[in-house]
Amino acid sequence: MGESHPAPDALENAPGASTPATPFPKPFTLPPQSLCRDNLDKRLLKRNPPRRPNNLADWLLDHQIEIPLNLIALLLLTHLFVPRARQHTSKFFSPSHYNPNTGRYAIGDGDIYFLGFCVVLYTGLRAGIMKYILAPLATRWGISKKKDITRFSEQAWLLCYYSVFWTLGLYIYGTSKYCLNLREMFTDWPTRDLPGLTKVYILGQWAFWLQQILVLNIEARRKDHWQMLAHHLVTVVLISTAYALHLTRVANLVLILMDVVDIFFPLAKCLKYLGYTTARDILFGVFMLAWFLARHVCYLLTMWGIWKYMPETIAEGCYYVSAGSVQDALRGPTPLPPRGWSHLWTPFYDPTGPICYSDGIRWGFLGALGFLQLLTVLWFVLIVKVAVRVVQGIGADDIRSDDEGEEEEEAEMVAEPSPCPSPGWKRRAAGSRRTASSSGVSFDRKELLSRIGCEKQVD
Repeated sequence: MGESHPAPDALENAPGASTPATPFPKPFTLPPQSLCRDNLDKRLLKRNPPRRPNNLADWLLDHQIEIPLNLIALLLLTHLFVPRARQHTSKFFSPSHYNPNTGRYAIGDGDIYFLGFCVVLYTGLRAGIMKYILAPLATRWGISKKKDITRFSEQAWLLCYYSVFWTLGLYIYGTSKYCLNLREMFTDWPTRDLPGLTKVYILGQWAFWLQQILVLNIEARRKDHWQMLAHHLVTVVLISTAYALHLTRVANLVLILMDVVDIFFPLAKCLKYLGYTTARDILFGVFMLAWFLARHVCYLLTMWGIWKYMPETIAEGCYYVSAGSVQDALRGPTPLPPRGWSHLWTPFYDPTGPICYSDGIRWGFLGALGFLQLLTVLWFVLIVKVAVRVVQGIGADDIRSDDEGEEEEEAEMVAEPSPCPSPGWKRRAAGSRRTASSSGVSFDRKELLSRIGCEKQVD
């Protein structure tokens, strides 16, 4: 029951009460219940902003299984029941430009069909496996929050993908003559014919990163969206250029160096969502060691090999081969065209056209690889800071949200004064964000460390 108060007139007319010279009107106040309800409504509005309707990204996000399934089913039925179309539909299901004289595959414009098919296939597989296999497993293993189930499924899918393709890439590298021999990456250039397994591996990796760009833009944005987008775009450019210019040996080595880290990373996040914090911290140390050795020692050694051995092994000029001939039938080098860069694009659309090498190709590769190295160095600095906290017994924990804008919404929500009298309302001050910047790119430590998953504040 609330305490009753006498009316202002009664107080003024009471015996012995002095009348003030200047009356002060009592300020008008709303009942606490009204203020609490109004404030709660504001909080709910800020916490759950409506999604934009009729958005193409939302439509693609909501139909990641149906669209690929229908496209693949239509393509398969056409291939089975329309014999005259098989010469076209077969390009989607298997690599093109088979050379019967060598038993290998050349590079050409027909590869775009298989590449597109892989992008569609990855999209459907990812959504289907996450929804019907990984999400039920997460629920069975004790994960209850819908958001955590989604994050667990995403990381488990990445773990599956990288485990398969890193193993495949390592097998190709380990059975090749350029294994542990940087100079051999450039001998016999240009290697116009590839083994079928190598071609499927390179095109599969290329398609995966294209599909990752799609995922990055249709799902809820993370705080490091632009850094990840830049990384994915540069990776796609490197893979496509290495493939078209017949430098697939370099692409194979770089990919296995990058992918080995991405096995430990999603595994650590899965352990986090399952509640195995000690195992996660131990795996964080393994992840950190793998990151340093693969992405900063072996990776830089590969860049040095490109800088040193590429000009020593490959003579500058253009090389030619007639259709259906073997590698030994290459002619060249002939002088480069006097002007223009169009000759560098010929391998993308003409498998029998000239393949040209100039020193600009070497520096282009080194520039793109150097950009990726800069990103990984900046991320590794943040990793080291967390490692120090792990050694101190604090743990590799963080409270950063996986979704872009959630932290800002939370900060805006709790910073608003609440007149509600209930003691259950607790306020949290928004933590200050520390950033490190280089070349105009800003990085929050939370942005990187959330990909391992964290619960405590990391300052």
